[in-house]
Amino acid sequence: MSACAAATGAKLFTASDFRERARLHLTDEETSEYGDHRLNPTLKDMLIQQQPRDAAVLVPIVDRGDEATVLLTLRSSKLRQHAGQIAFPGGRIDPEDVSPEAAALREAEEEVGLDASFVETVGRLPFYYTGTGYRVLPILSVVQPDFLLTINEDEVEDAFEVPLSFLMNEENHERDSRYWMNQKRHFFRMPYQQYNIWGVTAGIIHMLYERLYHR
Repeated sequence: MSACAAATGAKLFTASDFRERARLHLTDEETSEYGDHRLNPTLKDMLIQQQPRDAAVLVPIVDRGDEATVLLTLRSSKLRQHAGQIAFPGGRIDPEDVSPEAAALREAEEEVGLDASFVETVGRLPFYYTGTGYRVLPILSVVQPDFLLTINEDEVEDAFEVPLSFLMNEENHERDSRYWMNQKRHFFRMPYQQYNIWGVTAGIIHMLYERLYHR
């Protein structure tokens, strides 16, 4: 941290600072349980004790100098699940994937054409359990900025970047609710420009904030 930032208590939102926070605050033996049950406690037993399907998502922090950004996707409206929602690149871990990191990188290349040669993985967040039966492992990464994307229109309609400083500001973490399967479900929501970031993606972003920036 620069002398000026240290003196004022200001946070840096650079890729190098993000990498250092991941190194300092994340461990290989995480036992914390995160998921949709954090805002919906009655779901906890169902989410944790079920046999969830394993998935991995890439949390891509793009190195844009003094203002790092987070790369997100807008899922295709043609998909059967989570159509039109904001998501991290990622998906199910296949048997041939040698690690969750490999799965997240493979999915990112399949969805938006992000070449793994631009991506440095720097850590893992705890598992995030979803109300739709997945146990998602977020893979933190730093992405060099010279990449070119090729959108797979069968899966993704758009890819865009949001400033890390916006997403790591708790004032932007709104709480909302809606009825799903006759039950009221609570979730985080982070509107940004024309995009409505909510649900699992917003939950993972809030977890990232808690683990690395709420200090």
